[in-house]
Parts: sequence; C-alpha cells; structure tokens
Amino acid sequence: MNLFNEFLYRPLFNALIFIYDYLPDIGISIIILTVLIRIILFPLFYKGAKDMAIMQGLSPKIKEIQKKHKSDRQKQAEALMKVYKDHKVSPFSGFLLIIVQVPIMIAFYRIFLTGFPDESLNSLYSFIVRPESLSHYFLGIIDLSKRNFFLAISAAVFQYFQGKLSLPKTKVNFNSLNPFEKMGRQMIYIGPVMTFVFLYILKFPSAIALFWLTTTIFSVIQQLIINKELASNERISKQPGKNN
Repeated sequence: MNLFNEFLYRPLFNALIFIYDYLPDIGISIIILTVLIRIILFPLFYKGAKDMAIMQGLSPKIKEIQKKHKSDRQKQAEALMKVYKDHKVSPFSGFLLIIVQVPIMIAFYRIFLTGFPDESLNSLYSFIVRPESLSHYFLGIIDLSKRNFFLAISAAVFQYFQGKLSLPKTKVNFNSLNPFEKMGRQMIYIGPVMTFVFLYILKFPSAIALFWLTTTIFSVIQQLIINKELASNERISKQPGKNN
C-alpha cells in the first residue's frame, strides 16, 4: 500500500494541486491532468487500442485457422502466431492496456472519493504551494464533491460511442459469434449502463465522472485516428499491384 501511495496516489494528487495553484478551478485541473496523463501514455494506449481493433478485424481468419487445425493445437498456435506476426499485432496488448489503466484509475478514484480534506494536503511535496482554500466547484456551477446527472450521462454516452467505434464494420450474425465476441458486443451497451449506475445511482462524486468523461473523449478521438489509419491501409493494400 505504501508503494501505491508513493508512486501513484501522491504524485497524481500533487500534480493536481500544482495545476490548481495556477488555475484555481478543480474541474479544469482534473481535465488538464487527465489529458496530460493520456498524452504521456499515448504510445502505449494507441498501440493497445490499435492491436485490439486489428484483432477484431482478423476474427474471421482466426476462426478459420481454429477450425482447420482444431485437432492439432500446435499447428493452430503456429498458424495464429504467423497471422499475428504478419499483421504486427500482439494478442496480449489488450491485457497490457488494462494492467496500466487500473492502478491509475484506482489512484484517481481514491483522490476524488475522499475529497480534499485538510489532512490530505499533508501529502503535498515541499515544493508544492499549499492552497489557502480549495473549492469543489467546476466553472463555479458544478459541485464535484456530489453526483451530477449531466456529467454521468455524458460519460456513459461517450463510452457507448467509443465502444461502437472500436468494433469492425462487418455484417455478422450475432448468433454466429463465439461467446467472447458476443460478450464484447454486449459490453458496448452494458458498459455505459454500469458507468451511469456507478457515477449517478451510487452517488459517486462527479469529479470521477469528469475524469471518466475526459479520458473517454480522449479515447474516442484516439479510436477515430486508428480507424482512419486502418481504413487507409486497407485501401492501399487493395490497390492493383499491392500485396494483400
């Protein structure tokens, strides 16, 4: 727990207060800090999200290999690894993305769930100026220490769009999908509902909703870039004289 405090919670909390010292609006400070973190981790997030998108597009080919070599696990594994290598993707990128995100999210949740009592400011580094007062209001109108319907529903809506963008545009019968693919498609709808339940029904502080909304908007922009790049590469590969 001490390692978590010193290497995640405390640095993030200090960074938030540092920004707040210059821009005395806790909501704007949360947005800036969230964007900075996503920019710093962009290569990792981008690689993971891109690999996941490519993997979803390769689903028919993967199914074909699994069916062809269903009686020989070794040949199946070798054929799958060749497909991954040819398309320069890693089947473990999605797990790495989760492993990186979870500790950061927990640290953010801890900061916002406990709020900003005076004793929390004792965690400030010596070079961080201790604010004389710390307002919970975003733009002077939204109390981020309490739940907020607008931020909660906005976070859920953008999460839905991000999920839709991450799916390949294929006309596949839902019943023909394997259980994992069905679960992935169902999560497009279940995820936003769960997000709204946590952020509003369970009365989470809207500071968490603002953090989640910001990171989801960033993910939507990132997914649009990835989809555009993949579509461009697909068009190039289909041009005469190009190898598929």
